[in-house]
Amino acid sequence: MTEKNDQETRNDNEPDYHGRDQELDSTLGYYDLINDMLMESPRELCPDSDQEDDEPTAQEDEETKAAFVEMKKKTKKALMEFRCRVEDAIMGNYLFGKPSRKLCRDESLRQKEQLKEITLWGVPLLPSKGHKGTDVVLLKFLRARDFKTPDAFEMLRTILKWRKEYRADEILEEELGGPDLDNVVCINSRDKEGHPLCYTVYGPFKDKELYKKTFGSEAKRQQFLRWRIQFIEKGIKKLNFKRGVDSMVQITDLKNSPGPDFKELRSLSSKTLLLLQDNYPELIKKNIVINAPLWYYVLHVLRSRFLSHRTKKKFVFARPQKVTKTLLKFIEPEELPVQYGGLKREQDEDFTPEDKVSQIIVKGNAANYVKIPVAEGGLTMVWDLTVVGWDVLYKEEFVPDDEGSYKILLQDKKRLQGEGVRNSFYLSEPGKIIIAFENWNFKNRRVLYRYKAKPTIPIYLTNR
Repeated sequence: MTEKNDQETRNDNEPDYHGRDQELDSTLGYYDLINDMLMESPRELCPDSDQEDDEPTAQEDEETKAAFVEMKKKTKKALMEFRCRVEDAIMGNYLFGKPSRKLCRDESLRQKEQLKEITLWGVPLLPSKGHKGTDVVLLKFLRARDFKTPDAFEMLRTILKWRKEYRADEILEEELGGPDLDNVVCINSRDKEGHPLCYTVYGPFKDKELYKKTFGSEAKRQQFLRWRIQFIEKGIKKLNFKRGVDSMVQITDLKNSPGPDFKELRSLSSKTLLLLQDNYPELIKKNIVINAPLWYYVLHVLRSRFLSHRTKKKFVFARPQKVTKTLLKFIEPEELPVQYGGLKREQDEDFTPEDKVSQIIVKGNAANYVKIPVAEGGLTMVWDLTVVGWDVLYKEEFVPDDEGSYKILLQDKKRLQGEGVRNSFYLSEPGKIIIAFENWNFKNRRVLYRYKAKPTIPIYLTNR
């Protein structure tokens, strides 16, 4: 069949991901040109998240308030129009297009009754059902289409048709991915606002055997793409469209990931991003990319031509030295995994997320310390700490209250770089643990720490 016939037989409502991806691949010939641009002005093309905005003036505050009131009116009006249109389409049985005239009356009534029960992401779409999540879902389509009701309605119809053809509602029941990909994605805790954190780590694909096993044929590539969509659907199951948390945060870790020459992974990453934009509107709160190499910034510049303005605004980039600082803007330290500079450890028997974290600042070219009080003997003290920015010296020692007792050196002076510290020590008398920090850098360092006491019976007593 010719290329022309292929285009004619393609579903008119199906987004042309293949064509857009081919165009993206062809534009990579401009790699050197974009690379020069990036070297000249990297912040303009892909700014880091730590850039500070100027403080708004009083006049700008008033203008912002006025714009907010106007937007609220516009939103309410658009939502009412959208609700009416969706209600009419469902009750009139034309949500998926005009029904066939050949249908008998009984079949037409049956279809209408089925359509009344239609849901999207587990939320009923018929406004008159009164489900609290219906307006939340409809607003996502309006925001994605700048509150243009006809465009939002067309997007809704297109997505419903895509989900039907792609069998998206059945995807969670399928066995996809397998154990080889278990360490590539995970949903781990939530951000400060309660959004689920969905991590994707591309480092394992550096293994050539795994790469070939995953992307070695067209069928395997399509299965991988379906597996990625399945992961998104799993994330949606963590949302609550009734009470506020109706979007998730994606974190993509590119440390040790395959380079731009691995076109299969690059192509599928682009397709996944386009599928997200076109079929999951406003379900991604932030798209945080960490440990991004230079080639990824170049790729993102090229790929941005295919992304909407709203999608582009959701991206946050963090270079390796800014990963912890960037992630802590969105995630509490007790919810951030240790490999990213947080204090969260899997299957932690010592601390829970309810054990809140304290902090101190160690100024540049200065020292500071953390004091952990030990109220009585017979306790095992456990402490956890990490330093934002790393690269400091630290030392741990126990100082007893009794002046006749000896100090105990728990940790000699050591350079802290790239990993947090978890330590514990049994103490038979009251006193304090002093953790001293020396910062020889020009910039300040932030120390995050927590501790707790555990009553302990010494082993020599239990053996009696």
